[in-house]
Amino acid sequence: MSLRVKFILFVTIIHAVLIVLAGQVMRTNAPLFVGLEVLLLISIIFTVQLYKNFVRPFQLIAAGTEAIRAKDFSMKFVPVGQREMDQLIDVYNHMIDELRKERITQHEKSFLLESLIQASPAGVLLLTFDGTIEGVNPAAERILGLPIGSLLGQKPAHLPGDWGAALSHIAEHEPQVVRLSGIQTYRASCSHFVDRGFTRHFIVLEELTQDLIRQEKQAYSTLIRMMSHEINNSIGAINSILQSFHHYAPQLSPADQPDFTEALDVSIARNTHLANFVANFANLVRLPLPTCQPTDVHELLRHTERLLHVQAERRRICWHQDLAPGSLVVDLDGQQLEQALLNICKNALEAIGEGGNLWVCTKLHPPQLVIENDGPSIPPDVQRRLFTPFFSTKRDGQGIGLTLIRDILLQHNFTFSLKTQENGRTAFTIQF
Repeated sequence: MSLRVKFILFVTIIHAVLIVLAGQVMRTNAPLFVGLEVLLLISIIFTVQLYKNFVRPFQLIAAGTEAIRAKDFSMKFVPVGQREMDQLIDVYNHMIDELRKERITQHEKSFLLESLIQASPAGVLLLTFDGTIEGVNPAAERILGLPIGSLLGQKPAHLPGDWGAALSHIAEHEPQVVRLSGIQTYRASCSHFVDRGFTRHFIVLEELTQDLIRQEKQAYSTLIRMMSHEINNSIGAINSILQSFHHYAPQLSPADQPDFTEALDVSIARNTHLANFVANFANLVRLPLPTCQPTDVHELLRHTERLLHVQAERRRICWHQDLAPGSLVVDLDGQQLEQALLNICKNALEAIGEGGNLWVCTKLHPPQLVIENDGPSIPPDVQRRLFTPFFSTKRDGQGIGLTLIRDILLQHNFTFSLKTQENGRTAFTIQF
């Protein structure tokens, strides 16, 4: 039974007793009856006023409770002129103001945090209490190379490729370095936050590629310049002296002249090869910034095919071109990209060896170039070291070709990859 019903029942009983008493004295004592009637009327008036004053706080409390339950913090009450009631209204209005300010502050902070996460260049993976991925920002989609639909609900350890292996052992304050395709390098860090009193974790993926390449280049460029300067100076002087020795050949006996001349020529040739070898390293660190202008990539590919046509025929390699209709015009440095394409295709021919196929395909939407070959696949340990300066799988390789390709494409801000696909072909892909 509610308090309101109890009050009404109590008032009804009291007034019923008064009415019965008034009925008893109505015939015996008329003045007393009139007094009782007046008293009953006054009691009814005061009871109605008391009921209104008694019920109104409950109505306000019920309305305020319903507003709070509906999260409507805009409703406030106006003072009614009663001291106790106005105190209650003042406390309620103050509480509503504080709740509204706190709610607005929390919404602003949440919106700011969400905006920062979405705009962050670092990938962010929000995990649930049981460790599955609940939230992914655009940078994480780009870094992982997977759409958000295939990431949500997965555990980080179950992600494909090197990501799953790296994130399966990640712990707080123990960042993991993930190196993909020998060029993309990332740092994965794990931390936590408190949600409703319980600990939840998140993973931050930061790209280190550009910083590492910049530091790497600074480290070896100074050394290469110094070596190039010293070796070229010495080789120039030595070759000059060796050339002068040719004038002494006629002074020797006819039998000794051929051996003497051959020894000088071999020494000069070897010095020249050494100078060219060092010059290749020097050219790597002196790569100028690209001078970009609209260039037809299809024309560069046709020119590359003509340059390597004889070499491909000699190796019995079939060159297939599947170029998109029309022209593929991209804003780039034609000379630098042509050098990169030449190195890519030469590497593909050398990877095939003898007898095989090389495919060159382009797309316009999005602009893309794929150069595939059916040579041996790239081993996983080699895959991680591709594009590393001075790393080569060839016995006499210098490890410059892929590094030069890497620097040219990075300076153009092109996305690229080199890996063996599921169909067994090794593909070099460039996204313009």
